[in-house]
Amino acid sequence: MRKRSLSIAAAVATILTGYVAIAQNAASAADGLLSANRPATASSTESAAFPAANAVDGNPGTRWSSAFSDPQWLQVDLGGAATLSSVVLAWETAYSRTFSLQVSADGSSWTTVKADVAGTGGRQNVAVSGSGRYVRMLSTARATQWGVSLTEFEVYGSGGGTAPPPTIPPGAVRVAEFLADCPFSHRLPDDPIVFPKMPGASHMHSFFGSTVTNGNSTVDDLVNANSNCNPSIDKSSYWIPTFYNNNVPVEPTTGIFYYLGEGVSDALIAQTRPLPFGLRIVAGNAKATGPDDNTISRWSCLHAGDAGSSHDFVTCPAGSMLESYLDFPHCWDGVNLDSPDHKSHMAYPVGNACPASHPVVVPKLRQVMRYPVNGSTAGFRLASGPGYTMHGDFFNAWPVDEMARRVNDCIRVIVKCGTNGRP
Repeated sequence: MRKRSLSIAAAVATILTGYVAIAQNAASAADGLLSANRPATASSTESAAFPAANAVDGNPGTRWSSAFSDPQWLQVDLGGAATLSSVVLAWETAYSRTFSLQVSADGSSWTTVKADVAGTGGRQNVAVSGSGRYVRMLSTARATQWGVSLTEFEVYGSGGGTAPPPTIPPGAVRVAEFLADCPFSHRLPDDPIVFPKMPGASHMHSFFGSTVTNGNSTVDDLVNANSNCNPSIDKSSYWIPTFYNNNVPVEPTTGIFYYLGEGVSDALIAQTRPLPFGLRIVAGNAKATGPDDNTISRWSCLHAGDAGSSHDFVTCPAGSMLESYLDFPHCWDGVNLDSPDHKSHMAYPVGNACPASHPVVVPKLRQVMRYPVNGSTAGFRLASGPGYTMHGDFFNAWPVDEMARRVNDCIRVIVKCGTNGRP
């Protein structure tokens, strides 16, 4: 009989728990999300890769992370007085064991609206009652030896400010684009994406951008090292199979990496998210057995449009140069920075939209290489094989705030920007 009573009690508890969760979600849904992409500041950051802005960018793949000490705080400016109903905290593994929620009219004098909340980790919904322009999470005790970290800090209620419309400079070219110009850096038989921690396991690659990339490289190695890109703030690493002419390596005169808003509708371009820090993408097919196995890369001739293009090498006239174009996928699954095959976490758009399995639109990376060769292709090959095996690897180490600024100022508003990320 006792066992039956416990089973009934457990069932009732489950129903009540579900009801509370539904009620909380309904309350959040009934009120507006006020904190999205609002100015956020914090007491500290673990590194430049984890700024406060990450907690309000709507991207579960980014996070704010504090220094490894107590206390710590994160606050958001809602842009105007707001009446609050709930705060949702999406904790990363490093969560707060005890925290308070505070509001302020001026960002200086604070009132506690929820004191000594027990952190749960995961996604935590806290009902609040109060008003103010600024909302702060004050962590008083960490749950781990690390700092505290939030993938999202969502404030719900009514009021707040109205986001100003983006400013488009007069005469701006209406193409969604920014770029990095990164010359050749070095060659190694390494691939830190496909063969991580296995130096020498790959065919020969030519590296661009980060000057330190090797088989052991991590994103922290890249962001803390030098880059030969213009802008030098792009610490990312880009690499391709080395090109040979009669078995002599030939490097491109330059490597240009365009970040584009295209392939989806203008409405989706306006929703483009920054490429998450540490994202790894591989495009093309290194194992292609024929031109039809690799329809993403193409070869053409600089200033010789009548020479046509192909998935394999093309014969370029004297005075021209051989060009390689490669487009990377730009629909992300919103969760994974890599995948076992290094491709399935990304997808290409279909019908001007991203598939439901990969709903997050990020900038499309287009890689353009120009080789100082022309004429007969008989001596041409890549380290991976024929021209149709062309492929590219990208390891994102852009500082988070710089990537976010370029996406906001160039991609979302459909404006052509230079290497400085400005029109």
